Amino acid sequence: MRILLIGAGGVGAAFARIAARRSFHEAIVVADYALERAEAVVAAIAERHGAEVGARFATARVDASDPANVAALAREHRATHVMNAVEPGFVDAIFAGAFEAGCDYLDMAMSLSARHPERPYEEVGVMLGDRQFAKAEEWEAAGRLALVGMGVEPGLSDVFARYASDHLFSSIDELGTRDGANLVVRDDEGNEIFAPSFSIWTTIEECLNPPVVWERGRGWFTTPPFSEPEVFDFPEGIGPVECVNVEHEEVLLMPRWLDAERVTFKYGLGSEFIGVLRTLNLLGLDSNEPIRVRSKAGPVEVSPRDVVAAALPDPATIGPRMEGKTCAGVWVTGTGLDGEPRSTYLYHVSDNAWTMAEYDSQCVVWQTALNPVIALELLATGVWSGAGVLGPEAFDAKPFLDLMAAPEADGGYGQAWGMREQPLPTAVPGDAPSIGDTPV
Repeated sequence: MRILLIGAGGVGAAFARIAARRSFHEAIVVADYALERAEAVVAAIAERHGAEVGARFATARVDASDPANVAALAREHRATHVMNAVEPGFVDAIFAGAFEAGCDYLDMAMSLSARHPERPYEEVGVMLGDRQFAKAEEWEAAGRLALVGMGVEPGLSDVFARYASDHLFSSIDELGTRDGANLVVRDDEGNEIFAPSFSIWTTIEECLNPPVVWERGRGWFTTPPFSEPEVFDFPEGIGPVECVNVEHEEVLLMPRWLDAERVTFKYGLGSEFIGVLRTLNLLGLDSNEPIRVRSKAGPVEVSPRDVVAAALPDPATIGPRMEGKTCAGVWVTGTGLDGEPRSTYLYHVSDNAWTMAEYDSQCVVWQTALNPVIALELLATGVWSGAGVLGPEAFDAKPFLDLMAAPEADGGYGQAWGMREQPLPTAVPGDAPSIGDTPV
């Protein structure tokens, strides 16, 4: 297996650092628009793991917005797989470039959505991944696999859902992805600061778009942002976190392969984060459409969202200032195999102190990057196989979770996952204020 990794930011760097400890790949080319960033990642791997491991890594410059450039680079390095680790705005180009080059493809976020032009908070428009699924027959006919949404959420959460469907439940009422954390980022003086642990560009896209919910008999529909607030109790000391509906790929993926009455995604944002997002929306700073602004060099056109992203700390650099844990998982309710009602949360917790010490990566990006590495190893060894545009739910979950949890000394990744019977969450009294019908 020869992997072209596109993106050497936080997640891309973590992917390379995790893969450096594995032997299933022949070569990995770390490619980024900023070549020096890719070179820094590979240099750090060689320094930590030695010249022999470093020799399996190379670097290249790539224009991820140009399918032809992606395809040419993949051919030049004889890549068998293209791993997309950049912003979802580049998905369409990288997806097309991988197909043109005859490569298999993986990503951790799918092609972007577009809201319904008249009823954005009731009906779906273009959904996440629609443009990729529209190409499914072409990929299948070519015998090529596009494994989409293979990060942590989506990704591991979908693997958990498949496992619960196969091994824990006879019928499922709801597959509810729930994400929460107790992470804190501090400045040099020790004061807590606002510094998102993941790309603010992607966070704005997810949190201010109309959330999508799926229900049997109704299909996919939308609600206002931050709807259906609930307090969910997360494990391993994280505790209760207020969660709200957010647009996310799980809701678009799980119903395609799994049988459930309802599918949701709720994110533990917290009141401060929601307040910041509301302010960005109020000021128009969430827009990704360029506007003309004055500068010392003269008038320029710039996207307000890109300005916000540039003004905040790079998520790849905040690890040393971060403390706490993040939890990703899926809460499943329904009827157990014994015929009794069941409410179970399957989850994985990542501790920032550990990921920084072991991989020099903050825990959110590391947890995201772990799962495509595991998936690629299963593909390389033939345990997983397929053709077309497929989500993680399309594959047997048990080999993935077994490999993930097995000790490193036994050839695994040493990442235990948890499962606990979960009391029903507490609904927040009333309803959290939402953006409603205000254009966002």
